[in-house]
Amino acid sequence: MTTAVQKRSTPTQSVQKAGSKLTLGKIALEIGKYLLLIPLAASFIFPIYWMFSSALKDDPQVFTIPPVLVPNPAFWENFINAWNLLPFNTFAFNTVFRFVLPVTIITVIASTVVAYGFAKIPWRGREVVFWIVLLTLMLPWAVKMVPVFITLRYLDWLDTYKFWTVTALFGSPYFIFMLRQFFRSIPEDLSEAARIDGANELTILWRVILPLSKPALAVVALFRFLAAWNDYLGPKLFIRTQENYPLALGIDLLNTRANDVGNCVRCLPYLMAVSALVALPVIIAFFFAQRTFIEGINLTGTKG
Repeated sequence: MTTAVQKRSTPTQSVQKAGSKLTLGKIALEIGKYLLLIPLAASFIFPIYWMFSSALKDDPQVFTIPPVLVPNPAFWENFINAWNLLPFNTFAFNTVFRFVLPVTIITVIASTVVAYGFAKIPWRGREVVFWIVLLTLMLPWAVKMVPVFITLRYLDWLDTYKFWTVTALFGSPYFIFMLRQFFRSIPEDLSEAARIDGANELTILWRVILPLSKPALAVVALFRFLAAWNDYLGPKLFIRTQENYPLALGIDLLNTRANDVGNCVRCLPYLMAVSALVALPVIIAFFFAQRTFIEGINLTGTKG
């Protein structure tokens, strides 16, 4: 009798052992994953920490070897003094109101309209034109710099932000592709139902497509915002006078002073302070938009 009971309980015991092995395997996998991710996260976070900590130091603490990780004392006035060392208020105004906001808003609107035309409106030659648009992505910026510079000089657009504003009216090929793929994932039945009710294409776009496309639009806006905010090479080529500088060129100007160590006191801490202030809006924007950002990337990259 005892032997029979033991034989009956054997399958249950084997299942429990398999379950315990599976659980231990999952735990070991999770531990290994975090052991890998924690050093990687620290390697990304440390440069940001170093920038903020260096902004609170004076020159002796910056150049001390071994490095001083925690400023003692901390000079919080470095942020104010660094911002006032050059006309960074003017640079910030140029960046936000003459460059980033107009270019981001216009690019999102133009790319949305063009992408809707490629995704939802049938017309002859649509696919051919779409592939021509995609082919423009193959032209690197290094190839376009000289022709663009010559064109802007001919139009007398150098030292202005007209180039970025006007080109934004035509949308961005990359964003057009992203939005087209997302729009094609929206069921066509919704658009057909709206057409039966008498809606035109703009009404369908505004009332049907856009409410369902908020994650994708957020990705486009965030990408364009980051690209414009961090743009250095374009303004370096086309902006001439200091009163038209964006923040990127203002930091470059401060960096020139920081490299001249004999002529500048605390220029390196000031450079770190201004860099931290300029990076802060980007960090905050990504922190609050990361969920929408990741969701939009998944939706845009896997559907269509």
